[in-house]
Amino acid sequence: MNHFKGQFVNHDIIVYIYKMSVKNMKKYNELLKELREDNDLTQQQIADILNTTRSYYGQYERGTRPFPIEHLITLCNFYKVSADYILGLPENLKFPKR
Repeated sequence: MNHFKGQFVNHDIIVYIYKMSVKNMKKYNELLKELREDNDLTQQQIADILNTTRSYYGQYERGTRPFPIEHLITLCNFYKVSADYILGLPENLKFPKR
């Protein structure tokens, strides 16, 4: 049992909640494709913005090639969305105190 906000919580419950939240999160490659299609853009147009090839960008959308942080920053600025959004992270995440 783990201590969680003044209560004891069964480890299995914590694992289940975590797995369900991960299962319901979209993967970043799916979100890349959705953003592109929602903005009526082609893979080639986004590849040009990222200064890469259409083939490489297609692999980002399929999740078969790692997505460079530089491209993440560029697309956040282009689409006017946060990195958390593109990465499929839940809203209202708490940031660690410095």
